[in-house]
Formats: sequence, C-alpha cells, structure tokens
Amino acid sequence: MKPLLLNADMGENFGPWVMGLDHEVMPHVDLANIACGFHASDPDVMRCTVRMAAEHSVGVGAHPAYPDLVGFGRRSMACSPAEIENLVLYQVGALMAMCRAEGTDVRYVKPHGALYNDMARDPEIFGAVARAILAFDPKLPLMTLATRDTTPMRELASEQGITLWFEAFADRAYDGNGRLVSRSQSGAVHNNHDVIIDQARRIATGQPLSTSDGSELILAADTLCVHGDNDESIASVRAIRQMLSALQEQA
Repeated sequence: MKPLLLNADMGENFGPWVMGLDHEVMPHVDLANIACGFHASDPDVMRCTVRMAAEHSVGVGAHPAYPDLVGFGRRSMACSPAEIENLVLYQVGALMAMCRAEGTDVRYVKPHGALYNDMARDPEIFGAVARAILAFDPKLPLMTLATRDTTPMRELASEQGITLWFEAFADRAYDGNGRLVSRSQSGAVHNNHDVIIDQARRIATGQPLSTSDGSELILAADTLCVHGDNDESIASVRAIRQMLSALQEQA
C-alpha cells in the first residue's frame, strides 16, 4: 500500500492573533502547508513555522492565497490569470526565502481556501497557478483536491507539464461528485472524533465514504489533510498518525 502522507495547514497566526496549535501538530505530520502572508501569517510567523518544520524533519509546502486577510482567504476575488500567477509566485518566493534562512526548501505548493477551490473548477485559474510554479521551479508538485473523477485535472496538469499530489480530507463532508461540501452548509465539517478517524481509515485503505447525497465515494489520494486548532482535533491528529503508521507496518 502506498504511504498516505499526512499534511496540515500551519503558520496561520498573525501578529498577536493566534490560530491553531502548530507546536502540537508538527511532530505528527509529514507535510506543513505554511501560510505566506496573504490570508494569514507574517514574516515572523513564517520563519518560526519553517524553523519548527525543519526541526521535526517535516516537508514545507507553500500555502498561497488571494490577498484577503479579513476573509481568511475564503472569498473568491476577481483577479485576472496574470494577477493570480504573480501573487502565487510572490508568496512562494517569500516562503522560499525563509526556508533558505533555515536550511530547508519549499517542496510543493498547495493553494488555500477560495483559490484552492477556484483552481479546481476553472482551467484558467489552474493554468495561472501552474505557470507560477513552472516559473519558480518546475519540479514542485501542486496539491489539489482528490475527487470522484480526477481525469480532467490530470489532463490539465499534463498540458502544463506539472506534477499533481491529490489530497483528501479526514474532517470534511463530500458531495456526490467528490467535492467538499460548502462550509456554509450544516455538517460540512466533521467534529466527532470517531467519524474523523473512520473517514481517515477509509481513505487510507481505499474503502468507500458516504457522501451528502447518500452515494458511495472512493478517493485515490496521495496525502490526507487534518486540522489541529483545538485539543479535540489534536487527539484526532495523533490517532490518525498512529493508524497510518500501523497500516504501513502491516503492508
């Protein structure tokens, strides 16, 4: 069985405002998606988070977003493809500067929030993000959503000449197409520990999930995203790490 890498969004503090428990999560993940200042974070937070990742041998990923601190990057913005290309390139470059200062590198790119969702539905936005990666380092993989049918995204990536890492979520509900249920809808985010662990296990072992319309969904993913912003979610992160390690030992 192919190892399923565990990733988490990190470095989303901003000045005195604290979001997430990065110091609790970092020891248990393989990859850290580090905010680059547009939806959260600042230079001090970025470097501190990169340093923490390096200390725990965790791979650093750039987590660029629309320039939307007030909305935490969860609102779509009317940016042209050229603007999106440049804002992604700008943010990846800023994080790479922090990585170089701490003796590590950016290993991949995972857009945040609305940019992540817009990229998955709009080929022009996908192309803009891809061009930014190609301009910076063509070897960097782009993390994107694993859905029921990933063929269209694979074809776009092939046209652009970039590598994709498909991502699934342990604590989010899915619709019948394998897309995330909008956070505006009830039940979009799983809060029950047992439900989160069961969904993570199903994704890791190729078993079907139950979607919002009652259909079954199997996701082929390279990495699994978890969130760690409270004590209960930290317990889930630890349990998922133990579960994935046990599956690897059995393989």
